[in-house]
Amino acid sequence: MPTAITITGTRGTQHRQPAEYEEVFADYLAPFAGSRTRFYVGGASGIDSLALLWLTQHTSSGVTVAVPGTVSMQPEDAREAIATARDRGRLTELVELGHDGHPSAEAYHFRNRWMVDRSEFVIAFPHGDDRTRGTWYTAEYAAGHGKPRLIVPI
Repeated sequence: MPTAITITGTRGTQHRQPAEYEEVFADYLAPFAGSRTRFYVGGASGIDSLALLWLTQHTSSGVTVAVPGTVSMQPEDAREAIATARDRGRLTELVELGHDGHPSAEAYHFRNRWMVDRSEFVIAFPHGDDRTRGTWYTAEYAAGHGKPRLIVPI
């Protein structure tokens, strides 16, 4: 069982009810969420924030949040999710990568590669099949490095 896992996913999550994400995470994150597991989450809106909140509420796994710039540059809902995880005492590590080009696709891809490079496994939650999106970029990057991926379309 992998002990270092990157979570990547769409920022647009309004097409489902919050309870549906609870079920999806219970089905696809919980089986990997042991006390020796560390999850890497990107600290953005959407799946990143929802997964961060779910992991810190429902598991004993370690959670590292990596942001491409600084936390203060993240959207409000993402900052709130990070603060909630910290307030719960469940944030293992917060990494501000300080990419000079943030915000940009280059900075987001840099952050995603950073997470994948530290992981053994990637769980991706894409919405749609547009392969130019960051979720697919991250899954393909993992595949190119021989890392297994679980793709969970939402």
